[in-house]
Amino acid sequence: MKYLILITCCLLAFHSLSAKVTTIKGENGISLQQVINDAAAGDSIILEGGRFQIASTITISKPLFLIGKNSPVIDGGNKYEIMVISSDFVIIQGLHFLNSGKSGYEDIAALRILNSGNILIRDNYFENCFFGIYGQHAHNTTIANNRFKANGFDEISSANGIHCWKSDHMLILNNRISGHRDGIYFEFVTESTIRGNISTNNVRYGLHFMFSHNNWYLGNSFTDNGAGVAVMYSKGVHMHNNLFARNWGNAAYGILMKDISDSRVENNIFSQNTASIYMEGSNRITIRHNQFKNNGWAVKIQASCTDNIINENNFSGNTFDIATNGSLQLNNFTGNYWDKYEGYDLDRDGKGDIPFRPVSIFSMIVERNPATLMLFRSFMVGLMDKAEKVFPGITPEALKDDTPFIRPLAFNPPAL
Repeated sequence: MKYLILITCCLLAFHSLSAKVTTIKGENGISLQQVINDAAAGDSIILEGGRFQIASTITISKPLFLIGKNSPVIDGGNKYEIMVISSDFVIIQGLHFLNSGKSGYEDIAALRILNSGNILIRDNYFENCFFGIYGQHAHNTTIANNRFKANGFDEISSANGIHCWKSDHMLILNNRISGHRDGIYFEFVTESTIRGNISTNNVRYGLHFMFSHNNWYLGNSFTDNGAGVAVMYSKGVHMHNNLFARNWGNAAYGILMKDISDSRVENNIFSQNTASIYMEGSNRITIRHNQFKNNGWAVKIQASCTDNIINENNFSGNTFDIATNGSLQLNNFTGNYWDKYEGYDLDRDGKGDIPFRPVSIFSMIVERNPATLMLFRSFMVGLMDKAEKVFPGITPEALKDDTPFIRPLAFNPPAL
């Protein structure tokens, strides 16, 4: 929010130096590009409804306010990149971007930010566009309260709703995104915040970021996406107060964490995912105060993960709480609530007096041979799990919770 306030103040201060306002309506014979060319730096252009059918990409290369009233349509005719911003201090507000071009080899967007910053894009509607907003070497930019609706049906023919590449200090606020390949995509993006967005029914990921360090993801909803959320090759990631729900499929996760480090995943809800969290090659991550409920697997953690802390979480209604592919575990699982715990609390301190081993022998068998999942809930599987708890020999000896809580932990869930 501080970036939004700062950018708005800077833009308003700049605007006070030039008070010229031009008002036009979309109709035959009106060239929006010509109106932009004729405007001076700092001018405002008000689009009062109508449709602007473009014959080439609109470019904004000077500080400018472009404000729509009554949802004026800028139609790319399924041929063109609709608009490119290549100047600092620009506001785009209240426009309806429709029918951008599409390409299998070019990244065509409805709105591209090119080597620019101090930009505010808010309250716009992006419909049937390939990429919605594409930030390329963008900085100090706010993208807020926009709607993105596409009709992607596979990864090849669709692109991302909000795509940022080699950018920094981006603020992505309260957008609604559906029908794209990835709802939000970050690559080589630093010191940025994604907050309050709803990313749903996208072809692949609700959120996908790679090589992007020191970013914050707060209070978002990622639901019903093809594969959930992917976090890869990054460090200093903070994911708090998010909802990850109903991401089902053979390769679907609430969050896929691959080769990330020094990060925190706190106060989130993971519900009805094939696997809530899948961790591979990830180290020094704190997973705390999360609700894992009614998932296939709550946490799948590979043996390549070390020095992670998974504590003070609630695990309830999951088919499998923890799964792993190795016998050596160098992670801390102490102090969680497990609804499968059958121990006792004689000293009444709220914690179990005997350890809980969250990895069942059957989950390890399924990990090696997925077809055996058809035997789940059979008498033989129940007998094997009971025997393994009494005389553990196959499940990882070190993967246990020495002080499991008897009752669910109370902490503030995300306000979504």
